[in-house]
Amino acid sequence: MDKIKLEILDLSPSQLQAGSFTLILTEANGDRRLPIIIGMFEAQAIAIEMEKITPTRPLTHDLFKSFSKSFDFSVEEIHISDISEGVFYSKIICTDGIRQKNIDARPSDAIAIALRFNASIYTTENVLNEAGISADDLGGQEKPKTAPKNIKVKSSSDLMSMTADDLLKMLDEAIRNEEYEKAAKIRDEIDKRN
Repeated sequence: MDKIKLEILDLSPSQLQAGSFTLILTEANGDRRLPIIIGMFEAQAIAIEMEKITPTRPLTHDLFKSFSKSFDFSVEEIHISDISEGVFYSKIICTDGIRQKNIDARPSDAIAIALRFNASIYTTENVLNEAGISADDLGGQEKPKTAPKNIKVKSSSDLMSMTADDLLKMLDEAIRNEEYEKAAKIRDEIDKRN
């Protein structure tokens, strides 16, 4: 299996889904980004560990770490292994030094746990091809100089009514502004038309 190392680039409130957050992962040795929509509690667990804040009582992910360590298990790495119908799948790779176990997990939980164990995050070429965002998503065409004005994406039906040229311009603008969640929706609409 091909493994591509990822790093956390950004965590911010979702512009398209209220109460959710967008976690942006980036290729360690490349320019592709992987946007993942996560819930508020998982975003909080990730942010707390990124900022090295110690909560007064252990969070669920801290409890997982304490439990694992008390049984001499550690997390080696996590794999964002698949995407199906917009849902990401991941595995937490654990070991006690003798046995290795793969535990199914949501990527948001797996990443929160990986941070607590200083474990690496990996994905596959297939996942990045399916859900990654990069300048190559423009199809090798010359990049438009400006984005269309006064166009705001409120829903998928807004995108369906746009021309292919407008979609390409919006995709370029979204990538330049690092609005990866928006770019993913635009890319999906372009893919539907191809």
